[in-house]
Amino acid sequence: MSGSAVILQEQQIRAVLQSLDLNTLPEKVRQAGIVGAGGAGFPAYVKLQAKAEIYLVNAAECEPMLKVDQQLMTQHASQLIRGLRYGMAATGAREGIIALKAKYQPAIAALEPLLPENVRIHILPDVYPAGDEVITIWQATGRRVPPAALPISIGVVVNNVQTLLNLAAALETETPVTHRTLTINGAVRNPMTVTVPLGVTLRDVLTLAGGATIPDPAFINGGPMMGKLVTDLDAPVTKTTGGLLVLPEDHLIIQRRKRSDDAILNMAKTVCEQCGLCTELCPRHIIGHELPPHLLVRAMNYQQVATPSILLSALTCSECSVCESYACPVEISPMRINQLLKKQLRQQGARYQGELRQQDPMAEYRMVPIKRLISRLNLEPYYHEAPFTDLSWQPESVTLPLQQHIGVAAEAIVQPGDQVVTGQCIANPKADALSVGIHASISGRITSVTPASITINRG
Repeated sequence: MSGSAVILQEQQIRAVLQSLDLNTLPEKVRQAGIVGAGGAGFPAYVKLQAKAEIYLVNAAECEPMLKVDQQLMTQHASQLIRGLRYGMAATGAREGIIALKAKYQPAIAALEPLLPENVRIHILPDVYPAGDEVITIWQATGRRVPPAALPISIGVVVNNVQTLLNLAAALETETPVTHRTLTINGAVRNPMTVTVPLGVTLRDVLTLAGGATIPDPAFINGGPMMGKLVTDLDAPVTKTTGGLLVLPEDHLIIQRRKRSDDAILNMAKTVCEQCGLCTELCPRHIIGHELPPHLLVRAMNYQQVATPSILLSALTCSECSVCESYACPVEISPMRINQLLKKQLRQQGARYQGELRQQDPMAEYRMVPIKRLISRLNLEPYYHEAPFTDLSWQPESVTLPLQQHIGVAAEAIVQPGDQVVTGQCIANPKADALSVGIHASISGRITSVTPASITINRG
């Protein structure tokens, strides 16, 4: 390590850690409302209570068209490393790894001069789903997470880039989570990546990008592989909103999302030929998980006739959509079938307990190249760089859901008519539950408090 920037970074890290009681760090993170920003929304304070050997930054951002993490790393390289170091200190991790792709050259150039001895960059292949944490761990460390287990079971903690930036902000300046950086891409006038207050509507976000450029637009919240179909543009941006994609109504991605469960099941019954391609390309299966999508489709076709372990293996599906979007030659969705089966199994309180098997010797060659995926999904006309745009924009109002995370909703501590300022806590984590705080994302007056949300009007 050398250079004044690195020395300053180390001094700042040391000063923060000396002022902290590591035993109380998780509670500070809980109160600050930090959750996994990669999409799942798991409360970050839980991971910081674990003891780990490796702290991994999942910076793959392998969903086509999303451009958030790669740009945040470039702009906030030192803050990211500081957030990582705080996480390492809390968990006792001896090594930090930032896993990203070689094509993120500006981010690599910003990070490399600031790396301490116990933090390294790992270059991931430009494949999907490199951002699935189980796959990221395997590619960056060689370790394999057993099916239905958590990464900590093999000594690894994983966080997304934006999560660690939020961690650094909370510990250094007591800044809670009030904003979210997301990408607006596809058929929009000005594709961009922008930071907005939580609780703004997706309609507001679309307007920021100049609106749609096609007559019959449809919308995806998130990426094209795992994102959800938007049925209401007045829905709010939350802590897990990764992007807003605009595509034609008749685009295959939109049409797949619109198929009913009955249509999916009927298609499987009539056209599945048990070719096995979905299983051969299933990322979890090829690294040693039992999960066989083609056998799960067959089981659902024949009233769940299958060995118990095969049925229960549906619970280990990551819903990455490779089987639906890339593998199946006849437009079946094993992923949707797995979702239906998972819902039934969870209602029964079922759990999977299978062992980790040998990985496929061709595993690393069976990941899907991003360029090929973009072509297969017919995304070339809608794939844009979406550069980061710094907007001095404030909405007239925001509506903040009390549950923007896995677990239990926060409890409102404000009333209609109260004046609040940006960053003020408006909902406390529910005591003795998996829960985090919610904070005002703009200054203004509380106009509505319901069991589900709080609305603030600016001014």
